[in-house]
Amino acid sequence: MEIVILTALGVGGATVIGAVIGFAFKNISHKFSDIVLAFAAGIMLAAAVLGLVLPAIEHGGKFGLPVTVAGILVGAVCLNLTDKLVPHLHKLSGGVEETHPQSERVNKILLFVLAIAIHNLPEGIAAGVGFGTGNNAEAFLIAGGIALQNIPEGMVIIAPMLAAGIKPKKTFLYAALTGLVEVFGTFVGYFAVSVASVILPFALAFAGGTMLYVISDEMIPETHAHGSERGATYALLFGFCLMLVFDVLLG
Repeated sequence: MEIVILTALGVGGATVIGAVIGFAFKNISHKFSDIVLAFAAGIMLAAAVLGLVLPAIEHGGKFGLPVTVAGILVGAVCLNLTDKLVPHLHKLSGGVEETHPQSERVNKILLFVLAIAIHNLPEGIAAGVGFGTGNNAEAFLIAGGIALQNIPEGMVIIAPMLAAGIKPKKTFLYAALTGLVEVFGTFVGYFAVSVASVILPFALAFAGGTMLYVISDEMIPETHAHGSERGATYALLFGFCLMLVFDVLLG
């Protein structure tokens, strides 16, 4: 349990570390931001496939493949529905803001934080679910991958909030709260599979599906929206290969 607590704090704390770096480098160019986010996407992609999807098939026995496919699709659909139902706001390419119909009644700052939290919660759950396999090396691969991608994510969320007129202290607080969401998610994922280990294959696949959804729906389109798609593509591949090397070494 101590390992899970330390992992939860590490995953959430990585966002805070990124936020501190973000304050130090407030004027991050689109090109640098895209490359950093693409690197994070590559790390997430490897963590999702190597640490969640493949173990889901392995732990599912003879029904591993159908259970895993179902889990991935359900995870993606759930995050898609959350995206539609929960009022939030995030940037699209060209700086255009997307809002949902309910968003006008909610504080703009809260909307921005909710947008980040929506996608941080399943990452935390993924980190916690990983410990349900009993393979700590595998669990650390997932948690380490999420923590690594949280650092650049924490970096790039600072500048938009400061530009929106949010005071530095509140900006840091909001960034820290998004990290706290992942701490909460880690415990949710861990206790869910601890109480009912029979759901482990589906839970692994579900967490993998949510991560794959975020990568495809949010991260890749964003990194390809400002003319740096070639660098972003190689950054994604580098992030994926880095996690592949860690997987082999830890294995």
